[in-house]
Amino acid sequence: MCGFCGYVNQKDVPNKTIEKMANRIKHRGPDDEKYFQNDKVSMAFRRLSIIDLAHGAQPLYSSDNKKVLTFNGEIYNYKEIRSELQSMGYEFTTDVDSEVLIRGYEAWGKDLLQKLRGMFAFVIYDSNKNQLFGARDHFGIKPLYYYDDGESFMYGSEIKSFLENPAFKKELNEKLLPIHLSFEFIPSKETMFKNVFKVMPGNYFIHDIDAKTTEMKPYFKFNYDHIDENETIEGNAKKIEALVKDSVKAHMIADVEVGSFLSSGVDSSYVLNEASKLKPIQSFSLGFDNSKYSELAWSTDFAQQIGQKNTPIKITGDDYFNFLPTMMYYMDEPLSNPSAVQLFYLAQGTRKNVKVALSGEGADEFFGGYNTYLEAIPFERYQKFVPRFARKALASVAEKMPRFHGRRFLIRGAQPLSERYYRVNYVFNYDDRNRVLKNPSINVDSGDYSKHIFDEVKGKDEMTQMQYFDINTWLPFDILQKADRMSMANSLEVRTPLVDREIAKFASTMPIKTRINKEGTKISLRKAAESALPDKVAMKEKMGFPSPIASWMNEPKYHKKLVRAFNSDVAEKFFNVDELMRLLKEHGEGKSNMQKIFTIYTFILWYEVYFPENTSAKTIDEVHLTQAL
Repeated sequence: MCGFCGYVNQKDVPNKTIEKMANRIKHRGPDDEKYFQNDKVSMAFRRLSIIDLAHGAQPLYSSDNKKVLTFNGEIYNYKEIRSELQSMGYEFTTDVDSEVLIRGYEAWGKDLLQKLRGMFAFVIYDSNKNQLFGARDHFGIKPLYYYDDGESFMYGSEIKSFLENPAFKKELNEKLLPIHLSFEFIPSKETMFKNVFKVMPGNYFIHDIDAKTTEMKPYFKFNYDHIDENETIEGNAKKIEALVKDSVKAHMIADVEVGSFLSSGVDSSYVLNEASKLKPIQSFSLGFDNSKYSELAWSTDFAQQIGQKNTPIKITGDDYFNFLPTMMYYMDEPLSNPSAVQLFYLAQGTRKNVKVALSGEGADEFFGGYNTYLEAIPFERYQKFVPRFARKALASVAEKMPRFHGRRFLIRGAQPLSERYYRVNYVFNYDDRNRVLKNPSINVDSGDYSKHIFDEVKGKDEMTQMQYFDINTWLPFDILQKADRMSMANSLEVRTPLVDREIAKFASTMPIKTRINKEGTKISLRKAAESALPDKVAMKEKMGFPSPIASWMNEPKYHKKLVRAFNSDVAEKFFNVDELMRLLKEHGEGKSNMQKIFTIYTFILWYEVYFPENTSAKTIDEVHLTQAL
């Protein structure tokens, strides 16, 4: 696990710029640093040593020294690819997984991507073609960004590395503010910085240095084109058992000790249990003094049952609120998922003991674990028996009436799933945004922004469409984003055995009847886990990394922080301050506005970190980084 960055050289960019950019992401690789520069490009690499500790420094070179690689991640099938390349006559000088990428690119070019199983982001400079070739893993576990304004091109594991390059024009992409307020992230290649783009999951780019053009193409796309309706819950459960066993084994490969995150849920418990069959493994759990929000009793009890050591980690309200500005620095873009802070402290406590940790992300998306998917059952029944014109008429009447039981259902029942699915308006809906935005003219329909994703699975049942949407948005841009940033902020490598090429390939063939039914969610995965876990763990309802933040917001010392932010110059610049204060007042009176308040608050903190008035980039480090390092 590492970090890298680079850029196409320009005459007004000093040579030392590459070192400053690399230092920005030192937390991703504190063990080593190396550079490559010629008259065309500058490349940097920061290493966190996991495999073949004595070797494997990057950049790595092709046999003719005409191609140069920087890589972040792990290739879990690298030994198989290595053997194939050796049979073709390619020689290896190390035992690191990164070497199969440069040799594989020599052998197969972009077709190398079809062979990889792992989490990865990498860039290869090909001096023969005078091109940069970059790729990101199938599901977006590892990040890769690039800046392209038509004149300057740079890339990196984190956007913050661009701050040190004088060719980078730091500008807010304000048109995306309504989208952020809706989703809590940006569900596309765009970012909150103008001309900075994500390399999307399962995509590669080619930047032609002479022509100054960047071409982006997919090499992988998850789909539900081969669902097997003949499958049963029992049959799928057996296959899941074998797949999870194989994936956990692959994800345990390391020359350092591997630990595991552990909550009270089935996903992390299942992963830990399978890992413990291979070798003793220490787990780490986070909680609070308030048992209502804490999963520590569950996780500690389970670890004891399987004979493994569990280390509990606790945080307080002070820990939580004091860290938020630093979290925004590490996150690059504003992300208002409250669990990100817990994840940081969990990673921090874990890193004191191990360098690698397994985690259970991905099961809910691939196997159907969110309770919101169950919403499709009554809506599909309603749509089947009530004609569209009647649904629209009922919705029109309901909208004009005072609140009554079923009003919301009637209104939403007339909407297509691309508007109705709650993730499309996860925090603020269109009317909410009109009220809260200082400039409502920039407001857009978030359903229109993401409708194309639903269109890609048009004709599938609604639960499948919801899962597909989450796999392509919520998973990479929220769940995996915060897992990468909060772990790498602590120089900890987090591996996700349930976000795996082979597991996803199987999950895409599961019929809805083996994923979700009216009895519950993740039914085949839970059936698989039943054979290995206590019933109370395998069947436990999802908690979702709970926290006391909603109640903390009403405590005077934290409430003051919110009031200050909501009356700041930044708040005045972007938001209707009276509306912000109304949200706070209502929350104090018992109407939960936690997610809305937190989304606005974290955006303000993020803006103050990345767009401070009369504040240098160095000062951002001094103010916010020192809290965590």
